Amino acid sequence: MSRRRSPGSHGPRVTCIGGGHGLAATLRAMRRVSDNLTAVVGVSDDGGSSGRLRDEFGLLPPGDLRMALAALCGDDTWGRTWSRVVQHRFHGSGELDGHALGNLLIAALWDETGDIVAGLDWVASLLDAQGRVLPVALTPLQIVADIEGQEPTKPNQITEVHGQVAVAKTSGQVRNIRVEPADPPACPEAVEALEDADVIVLGPGSWYTSVIAPLLVPELREAVQRSSAKRILVLNLVAQRGETTGFTPDRYLQVLIDQFGEFPVDVVVADHRVVSDSSGLSGVCQDLLGAELMLRPVSSVSGGPGVHDPDLLAAAFAEISGRGRIPPWR
Repeated sequence: MSRRRSPGSHGPRVTCIGGGHGLAATLRAMRRVSDNLTAVVGVSDDGGSSGRLRDEFGLLPPGDLRMALAALCGDDTWGRTWSRVVQHRFHGSGELDGHALGNLLIAALWDETGDIVAGLDWVASLLDAQGRVLPVALTPLQIVADIEGQEPTKPNQITEVHGQVAVAKTSGQVRNIRVEPADPPACPEAVEALEDADVIVLGPGSWYTSVIAPLLVPELREAVQRSSAKRILVLNLVAQRGETTGFTPDRYLQVLIDQFGEFPVDVVVADHRVVSDSSGLSGVCQDLLGAELMLRPVSSVSGGPGVHDPDLLAAAFAEISGRGRIPPWR
């Protein structure tokens, strides 16, 4: 089987920050607009296959990095096949049970090269990924959150909760999050990608653990805040049971400001079917972030609640980045 490659890059230089399914949705959409993409991925996951590899070998958790690489695979036979292969998860009664093949592949390339960035670049090359995937930091991070009402009998008590999985599933309300080690050094290539970007995209995703957590790396957050790139924030379509239970669209923006004090954004993308008071949300976007609100149909009709449609989201990204119509990709 031969691999088909794009005849050269097109589109703006885009850097997307986040993790998990939210970042994957952004990448699947944005690769329809540009093939000059970099994903900057959080490294705080401590559950499942990623958590096991992290604990056993002291590695960065590879799961969100794997999902980003799979999302950047092409729509040809090679890309579709490798996207499924790296996402393949073993099931059985032995030690491989629950491990994703892509996680093991990434771990193997890290062991072979002795270099996190080089290992990811090798995996991207194997997959013919249309972009680069980088971690936010070169050391694993642990999320620590202050949770109010974690214990039902003590609704006003603040409890310190450790770990991404525990924070994501909390029954209380997140009041603040931080990472350990504190003030971790950023991956230099990730900072460079943000500094060189024409467009920076945040969200959607688990708001505290996938969207805010990567910004707790000071060098990355400062690069976004001072950037002259077009900064896009994509709002979630539904509240996530646990860390964002009961969130309204404006609550996501307020949390961002509560966490960082000031965070300039140029455009906030939301689905018009989710926003009940567009004028109110528009005012919040302007007052809190200095941002313009863009209401567009971006949710999937067939993918279930909370899922962004890659073609519709791509159309919104193309409009924001001045691309007009979306060019055919591959």
